[in-house]
Amino acid sequence: MDYGHTCMIRGDGGRTIRAILDRICNKWTLLVVATLDEGTVRFGDLRQRVPGISQRMLTLTLRNLERDGLVARTVHAEVPPRVEYALTDAGRSLLAPALALAGWAMEHVPQIEASRAAYRERGK
Repeated sequence: MDYGHTCMIRGDGGRTIRAILDRICNKWTLLVVATLDEGTVRFGDLRQRVPGISQRMLTLTLRNLERDGLVARTVHAEVPPRVEYALTDAGRSLLAPALALAGWAMEHVPQIEASRAAYRERGK
């Protein structure tokens, strides 16, 4: 199949596609989306379930996902306020391709690591 035309989708030189792929291919986005597959999660619980993410990065990631319509944010009027996040239908539709990409990466780790080691050796 010929993919030469894909960079010109929507007539903007591919800017729209690149911006969307930048967002959904971000490591934090994929980890947050995969974690939210388990259901509705509070902010603090989400931070504990996503290894290595800072509070600031989680906040930014969730804001961007909400803005893009992939995550729904619900604020409960309690003291202190309880904020929960859940995937929207669009967010759930991202799971299959994201998990397929992650599966491909896991399957090819040995080959990629061997290639990186060989490349380093050639560079010496």
